[in-house]
Amino acid sequence: MTGIKSGAWVVVADSEKALFLENMTDAQDPNLVVRRVDEQDNPSDGAQSANRPGRMDGAGGRSAFDDTDWHQLQKERFAEDLAETLYKMAHKHRFESLIIVASPQVLGDLRPHLHKEVKDRLVGEIAKTLTNHPLSEVEKIVSHAAA
Repeated sequence: MTGIKSGAWVVVADSEKALFLENMTDAQDPNLVVRRVDEQDNPSDGAQSANRPGRMDGAGGRSAFDDTDWHQLQKERFAEDLAETLYKMAHKHRFESLIIVASPQVLGDLRPHLHKEVKDRLVGEIAKTLTNHPLSEVEKIVSHAAA
């Protein structure tokens, strides 16, 4: 990573929340300001399932079909939605450089959906979950990783 320039954006995300932050100073002493917060309500899988899993009678006895994991599916959709939001912002020239901070799982879900315009502006990734950390802590971690 090549430092966090003034005007660079940092997206801090987990599978249900994304903070869009802009650096207002320089790499030595970043000052991240919240520009946008996207959140998604994602109840437990049981709360989202309408029915019990189906069952099948067979020669070997009864077995249950695996039900769709709606909670996990919603997490993956959040990554797709985040990639689409980043594309729209890049297309409107809202940021010139971008750092994404997310858990390894979220980064893995997000990467295949990032558009070339976003990838061209991506200067770094940090594999950590920091969405519930204070901004001062996020600034320290991003500054240290960017150095």
